[in-house]
Amino acid sequence: MTTPKNELLFLALGGSNEIGMNVNLYGCEGKWVMVDLGLTFANSEYPGIELVLPDLEFIEKRKDDLLGIVLTHGHEDHIGAVAYFAADLGVPLYATPFTATLIRGKLEEEGIADIVELNVVPMEGAFSLGPFDFKLVTLAHSILEMSACLITTPYGKIFHTGDWKLDPSPVLGTPSTQETLTAIGDSNVLAMVCDSTNVFNPEPSGSEGSVKDDLLKSVKAAKGRVVVTTFASNAARLQTLAEVARESGRTLCFAGRSLHRIIEAAQANGYLKDMPKTVDMESVDSLPRRDIMVVATGGQGEARAALARISEGNHPVKLQEGDTVIFSSKQIPGNEIAIGVIMNKLAERNILTVTEKQAHVHVSGHPGQPELAALYDWVRPEILIPVHGERRHMAEQARFARAHGVPKAVVQSNGDVVRLAPGEPKIIGKERTGRLILDGDTIIAADGATLNERRRLSWYGLISVAFALDAKDRMLGNPEIRLHGVPIEEDLEDFLEEASAAAVKAVKDHRGDYDKLRETVRLAVRRVAVSWTGKKPIVDVLIVETA
Repeated sequence: MTTPKNELLFLALGGSNEIGMNVNLYGCEGKWVMVDLGLTFANSEYPGIELVLPDLEFIEKRKDDLLGIVLTHGHEDHIGAVAYFAADLGVPLYATPFTATLIRGKLEEEGIADIVELNVVPMEGAFSLGPFDFKLVTLAHSILEMSACLITTPYGKIFHTGDWKLDPSPVLGTPSTQETLTAIGDSNVLAMVCDSTNVFNPEPSGSEGSVKDDLLKSVKAAKGRVVVTTFASNAARLQTLAEVARESGRTLCFAGRSLHRIIEAAQANGYLKDMPKTVDMESVDSLPRRDIMVVATGGQGEARAALARISEGNHPVKLQEGDTVIFSSKQIPGNEIAIGVIMNKLAERNILTVTEKQAHVHVSGHPGQPELAALYDWVRPEILIPVHGERRHMAEQARFARAHGVPKAVVQSNGDVVRLAPGEPKIIGKERTGRLILDGDTIIAADGATLNERRRLSWYGLISVAFALDAKDRMLGNPEIRLHGVPIEEDLEDFLEEASAAAVKAVKDHRGDYDKLRETVRLAVRRVAVSWTGKKPIVDVLIVETA
């Protein structure tokens, strides 16, 4: 069992070798602290599932030694799992005001706000957890109040970046300056644990303030109604879009619950105070088409988000030929097909689309190579630990950091126990990590029987067979057979007749042990299905005993 002794350890339970589901542990003198507790969104690998959660078995077994959870910012891949684990872990949470507001909403939805300790830390605030002294350092990102963590321990300092970029014009908020970050470097930073998302980008990510001009130009050029889709969490972009609406003479409408939730949280913490008057979705059609600009969620192709429903024509906001949809967001890898479906639906109706490829309507919230190099120069860590990336991203950042003067780098994966000090940094062990899924209201293993069976159902289909036996194990009547997702349509009656005959023969040939009988019938019916379809469906057999 891994227990930190007189040493400084790093262990990622999520967010390494993947983009999303960030969970990072630091261990020292028998105690642990956690930085971020996020989730990720499911893909086709998880049929019927929306949310994927980290498996926290490692720290759950050691929760008596866990001192607290520090949240860097309010994106779902950093705070989304808090509401599912905070009560069980039983440790205090620490977050800046805006992030704390988002977390409190999640805790209230789960009915645990009264039993989870949530500490609101002021911007640039400091606090201590056992042998760990935390100082929050404000950095720019695509959400308000992104705070890196400067963690001081008896064995050295860690600069945990969280998600970040350099931005001289962030629109909202005041990131730390070069002078502040250089002063951190002057204090001798042992290790920097750093965002790897955009390491292959040779250009800086760009300033949030730079997108306004092209957004305004695109909106002014539009002849009809305009819909702009962006990340709901990007309050600075919402501020920019509010200014664009005002300067283009269009009335603003927000479509999507998450947008309203972010705006309320931002306003509760002193941001977005000068928003123009808005109209609700039901009032949009009462205004001339050139006089309205709708900001909608769903730019990543989410099936139930506002933009998907707008593209299908089943949303209160209606579009017609000549209207414009502006994608003020980047395609997250893996979402290309879903986004393409929406764009094609819009194109079929002659609705124009504008993306970052046609105009400067989006900037990333993650650092490109020039920004990474600058931070290395300012902070001057002895060790780089890449996180928040797939393996290729993290390996490239390690290479890039060494090329720019960082003496050492350790490329780790979820579950790797890295000793940062004393001595040379190295991986000293491996702990089990994994994924859980939220299926309805139930949390289960992502690689367990439920999902494996569901995948098989989606691939092969299901045949249900039911029959009754008398006291002498003779079949009463004919078996009842139902098909679900098995590719037999026009010849269904002929198939059912053959499958039924196979089941009857199996019962006649095999009496006695019901488990063996059930298996014999299952195989007999499946052989018929294979001969007809070439597929091996799941066959479920129900035997009804009669007195």
